[in-house]
Amino acid sequence: MHHSNELLRSVHQGVPFPEPESGICRRSLIRGDCLYYHYGCDGLDDRGWGCGYRTLQTLSSWMRLQTSGENTPPTLRGIQEALVKTEDKPASFVGSRGWIGSFEIALCLDSFHQVPCKIVHVRRGAELQNQIAELHGHFDRFGSPAMMGGDSDNASRAILGVCSGERGHYLLVLDPHYFGAGGSLLKETAHAEGWVSWRKIDSFDQGSFYNFCLPQLAAK
Repeated sequence: MHHSNELLRSVHQGVPFPEPESGICRRSLIRGDCLYYHYGCDGLDDRGWGCGYRTLQTLSSWMRLQTSGENTPPTLRGIQEALVKTEDKPASFVGSRGWIGSFEIALCLDSFHQVPCKIVHVRRGAELQNQIAELHGHFDRFGSPAMMGGDSDNASRAILGVCSGERGHYLLVLDPHYFGAGGSLLKETAHAEGWVSWRKIDSFDQGSFYNFCLPQLAAK
């Protein structure tokens, strides 16, 4: 069951930039609204395995709002069934607690929305700075939310923007690991507790590889 009418919409709005205005060289953000899907938001306790699914639902909500105005992203089971249908996963995947990453999210966005995605691979966190121009270009051209995942840092998260300033580069991270029912989190609390926040790129695991899934759909 979905509770999309209770989920926070564009929760990133109002988060202050990570450096003073005078120090910011370039900033690129999503355009349009998305909903914040997180652990337990639909009554299903998916702690420990569902972060990729929740990030996919957040990206899907942006696409739904861009194209039809409706907001019924796929359920976790619906995502699993789609991955079986595309023959990416065996039938036993449905009903499991199997994780999904950037590749599966790209398959699902193509399956549900007919939107292709670009996968950008970063060999280790220490090389994230080499992809900053690519990420600025993505948000400037498309304005669509992105997904980020890794290996030793295996937490999936949505990326809603990138900012470059005098003190470094930052990603605007929407973290799906908050646990609670839809409607249980206020925007102010999400900001105060860091569920949506600017993270300096050197705060990510420097030894983990990372993949970005960049949906190739432009905002209206």
